Amino acid sequence: MRRFLIIPGLISLAALFSLNAVAQSPAAPDDVIEFGTLNQIDPTAPVGFVDMRGSLVIGTNGMWARYHDALLTADRVTVDRNTHDATADGHVRLEQSGMLWVGDHLDYNFKTHQMSSAQFRTGHPPAFAAAENLHGDISNKIYSAEHVLITTDDISDPDVFIRAHRIRIVPGKYFEAWNAVLFFHDVPVFYFPYYHRNLGPHANNLDLLPGYRSAYGGYLLTTYTWWLTDDINGALHADYRARRGFGGGPDLNLRLHRWGDASFKYYYLHDQNPLLGTNGLPGQFVIPQNRQRFNFGYQATPFTNLDLKSVVNYQSDPLVMHDFFEGEYTRNPQPITFAEVNRFWDNWSLDALTTPRVNTFFDQTVRLPDVRLTGWRQQVFETPVYYESESSFGYYRNMFADTNNLFGTTNGLGADVSATRADTFQQLLLPYTFFGWLNVMPRVGGRFTYYGHETGPAGTNSVTYRKVLNAGMDVSFKTSRLWTGATNSFLEIDGLRHIVEPSASYAFVPHPSAQPPQLPQFDTQVPSPLLLPVQLPDYNDIDAIRYQNVIRFGLRNTLQTKRDGEIQHFLDWNVMLDWNLNPQVSQQTFNDLYSQFELRPRSWLTLESQTRYNLNIGRVNLAYNQAVFSPNEWWSWSIGHEYTRRGFIDNGDNLLSSTMFMRLNDNWGFRATDNFNGVSGRLQQQFYTVYRDMRSWTGAVTFRVTDNGIGPKDYTVAFSFSIKAHPSHGVGADAVEPYHLVGE
Repeated sequence: MRRFLIIPGLISLAALFSLNAVAQSPAAPDDVIEFGTLNQIDPTAPVGFVDMRGSLVIGTNGMWARYHDALLTADRVTVDRNTHDATADGHVRLEQSGMLWVGDHLDYNFKTHQMSSAQFRTGHPPAFAAAENLHGDISNKIYSAEHVLITTDDISDPDVFIRAHRIRIVPGKYFEAWNAVLFFHDVPVFYFPYYHRNLGPHANNLDLLPGYRSAYGGYLLTTYTWWLTDDINGALHADYRARRGFGGGPDLNLRLHRWGDASFKYYYLHDQNPLLGTNGLPGQFVIPQNRQRFNFGYQATPFTNLDLKSVVNYQSDPLVMHDFFEGEYTRNPQPITFAEVNRFWDNWSLDALTTPRVNTFFDQTVRLPDVRLTGWRQQVFETPVYYESESSFGYYRNMFADTNNLFGTTNGLGADVSATRADTFQQLLLPYTFFGWLNVMPRVGGRFTYYGHETGPAGTNSVTYRKVLNAGMDVSFKTSRLWTGATNSFLEIDGLRHIVEPSASYAFVPHPSAQPPQLPQFDTQVPSPLLLPVQLPDYNDIDAIRYQNVIRFGLRNTLQTKRDGEIQHFLDWNVMLDWNLNPQVSQQTFNDLYSQFELRPRSWLTLESQTRYNLNIGRVNLAYNQAVFSPNEWWSWSIGHEYTRRGFIDNGDNLLSSTMFMRLNDNWGFRATDNFNGVSGRLQQQFYTVYRDMRSWTGAVTFRVTDNGIGPKDYTVAFSFSIKAHPSHGVGADAVEPYHLVGE
């Protein structure tokens, strides 16, 4: 394909000229222009001639002239060594300050950097231009021209371009255009009386995402991203949804250098139909028409070992994120507000955390504040004994939703309770290695907790003191064997190393002086798909500590091999089982058998499994299995199944998911995601996208069907576009955040 502007060969050739000019002549004084013929560098080039006529240097049949970082090449060049004026004709190339100017004629001054040309082509990724009547001052880096074509497409026939009557360019910073028309495939689509666009990695850009959704009607989501400086940038959203109305708001990002980074996001929508959509919950929730969200984030390390963090999340109602920002909602349906300060030393850390309540429709444990001093594991003087500790103090309050609660079962079953709590945990450890391979670490510790008088509607307990002792021991070792001659071409095995790591962890906690029902549950145990730790302080549900006499057995097997010169896991299998030596009323002899398994039989195939099996009743509590195929750059497929037994965690799940990416050819691609709910027998979500690569920009058409089992199905069709020079999302973002394809 014929190149329109700058091609890599031209840039390489210009650089070659520059390097050889330096190599073939000694360093010249600052006011001396160096000259040479092209055949001096490339013997296959025509024989050039350089003629000296007083102060004039005249080169024909191919000549280069170099002055500082400016390199000029052309078929014919005339240079006045006194005035530094140059006139070049025929295949003119001027390289200066990272820019390459191409044309048939150029007038240029090596000292003042003034330049003019009747016609020219120039550019620096990601913007290129062709125009007439060029006038430029490279020293001041300001250029003007008429009858201009501007594009981000470095080809002879660009897909997306702007034609303008007049432009002014400041390379690497911005360009301005007057009477500009935006074209797609030679079709005018928009007129700009005045157009300004930043260049380089921080370019202002406008993203439009049109589509249709059952809950919205037709919609157009508009985002204008702007950069004022490297320290101040943001975006402005202006959206219209036919059935919901107008909405929008600003984003602002601040880089405060030593004092960190801050971000602000605000969005407002006067919702014409707040109960319309996939909620399917009319009558159960009072959703206002004035809907909004505000987010503030801050993070800084102003001094060594001092971290500051703060997040504020305000929502007008519990469904505003669900309805308009589903991607964020999926990641975190109940965002909290907090401020935290961390100070670190070699062996200690001090943390202060506060979590004020901002959204009254979520259950929350408020901490005002929670101050924690942690002593990391450290040696006691010169003895073999090690010490660790964790102490905290704070005022805590369990606050339940003051409206019907979407996200929990506490609605109507709980009431606010608050109390002061002071807790300290101290532990001594004695790690030792026997026989050079057997690791043994006994431990003994104690915990003392003070609970102040409970207040609030549910507060019933008076001042309570709780004392807890704990003891335990960890035993483990690792052994391995190497088979250098083990090879298998089908399984891509080039040598094998087998690593076995058995372990046993014994934990004993006698009956605390106060049982959990006698205490406010600010940090309590909640159902988890993973096994909870058995040793303190790793088990950090402070208010739920109860009697424990358990051994956790573990066995990890790892097979490693060499692929492409690197060590990779061929197999990794970790198994754990808890044996309660003296089970209490709420305990069973054996807890769930837990297995975590990963197998990579080929470099492009990964099989993963995670299960929890209840030995006492012979049932699977949890099973997650996934296979990922990625044999080449043309297609990949992941299929997974997730099962959670009803009653183990809430109502259980039985989900089957599949995601496939496929490149049909160099220009077309396809993505399909399906999520099937085995409990209800319905496809919860179908997500299909067709991609089209149009050289300088990409387009995608997405069709989505959502069926959450409540209310009507929700249908979405969206069209997204992105210029490659300024992509709206990073490479691979569709795999982890597909919601941006429909603007959520």
